[in-house]
Amino acid sequence: MLLDVRTYTCRPGTIKAHLALYEQKGKGPQTRHLGQPFAYLVTETGNVNQYIHIWAYENAGDRERKRAAMWADPEWLAYTQESAQLGALEAQENRLMTPVPFFPLTR
Repeated sequence: MLLDVRTYTCRPGTIKAHLALYEQKGKGPQTRHLGQPFAYLVTETGNVNQYIHIWAYENAGDRERKRAAMWADPEWLAYTQESAQLGALEAQENRLMTPVPFFPLTR
């Protein structure tokens, strides 16, 4: 299993608007191509302008195929354009990770 761990940082005061736009226009096309996320989390302590989502894939090829299909979807592209216009995102960090053998993940 390959986990795509994504940390996003929003400009202060914009995270609620950013997540609302995602729920309304981004969630549908993204989950249509990637399936349900392993986790989609907001910060309870620490930087309250950050949120994390984690997507699980069989391997790098599975991730590449699914993400290519998503980026070919006009509905996803329209969402990314609206998100850019909103201007809430300040930073993004992506890490591809695999579970250790002694703590296997179950979905």
